Amino acid sequence: MKQTITEKILSERLGKEVNPKELIEINVDIALGNDITAPLAIREIEKLGLKEVFDPEKIVLVPDHFTPNKDIKSAQQAKILRDFAKKYNIKHYFEIGQMGVEHALLPEQGIVVPGDVIIGADSHTCTYGAMGAFATGVGSTDLAAAMVSGKCWLRVPESMKFIFYGKLNPWVGGKDLILYTISQIGVDGALYCAMEFAGEVINGLSMADRFTICNMAIEAGAKNGIIAADKTTQDYIHKRAQRNYIFYADDEGANYKEIYEFDVSKIEPQVAFPYLPSNCKPASEATDIYIDQVVIGSCTNGRIEDLRIAASILKNKRIHAEVRLIVIPATQNIYLEALNEGLIEIFIKAGAVVSTPTCGPCLGGHMGVLAKGERCVATTNRNFIGRMGDVESEVYLANPAIAAVSAILGRIGMPEEEE
Repeated sequence: MKQTITEKILSERLGKEVNPKELIEINVDIALGNDITAPLAIREIEKLGLKEVFDPEKIVLVPDHFTPNKDIKSAQQAKILRDFAKKYNIKHYFEIGQMGVEHALLPEQGIVVPGDVIIGADSHTCTYGAMGAFATGVGSTDLAAAMVSGKCWLRVPESMKFIFYGKLNPWVGGKDLILYTISQIGVDGALYCAMEFAGEVINGLSMADRFTICNMAIEAGAKNGIIAADKTTQDYIHKRAQRNYIFYADDEGANYKEIYEFDVSKIEPQVAFPYLPSNCKPASEATDIYIDQVVIGSCTNGRIEDLRIAASILKNKRIHAEVRLIVIPATQNIYLEALNEGLIEIFIKAGAVVSTPTCGPCLGGHMGVLAKGERCVATTNRNFIGRMGDVESEVYLANPAIAAVSAILGRIGMPEEEE
């Protein structure tokens, strides 16, 4: 049978050909948990009184959501991870000073590689599909089972293919392509499916843009997002990979539930209005929205490429007097790279604050929680009711260029307004 990329990876791992909708139990290469989800899994493991986990080199623990610890409760959550990592000799535990936002950190460190099967107790684990891996989010109970057994149950997803062609407009990147896609199919348009992204435009994107696209597959209800590994993937991973890896491609004639084709020349920079990522408008139609805060960062758009875009717009500018601009590099290495390139100086001179890596404001945790009635433009991935603070606050999702311009103008704007 001719197969999609997702079906090939799962078939290879299972040792037999799989079919869409088939329920399978599969070995995992990496099991990931953070300071919100892993403590629940750890408590279940401790109830069993086990002396060892399935493989201390295949479990990754990243305290990144409420760290640096914002209060006593978050400090205790992080301590649970720290103590567990020490007790079971977990190789990949990342403490403050070495850590980053998990979905930027793992690819950067070469912990996840093409061809992997990865589960994480975080919905945006699907980010790693950008490397040609099968990666999906699970609950804390599934994480506990995987840390003990090295296995996970799942239903083989049907695949949907999204083909992008044409020439990208100025300031349009991966964030705009995935927001536009979600706006076309809806937040449940790919429910429990594999979203496979392909075409000449995808082939020409950087890894940063690819990570952004696959990161938000879950916002369309997908089980996973995936992009075929190619030379761009190879250039990114070959010096990072901690293990051997395999590149998979779909077979010509493979069966897809649906195939969509988009001409990117018709896509402008997008802004997702409250309260769904699918509620998108072109940024040029959103310029009457005044704002209180801008956040540039997260596992979606906190990579060095994103910071460079923002800095190119903010250089020699000052942010609006009534706007708070918070910049959060996604990992310590990205922070250091931004420092060496002079980007941090640009942000600070513009009036921004720069934080150590943290998920923080993305989930309304800390470092930028919104008050009642406040509006924020964010490069994050969700804008649900109360996502970043009070239930009567509003979050507008956008790419780093739109976010930076908006910080200057005090309202949502386009880069052309600053030229």
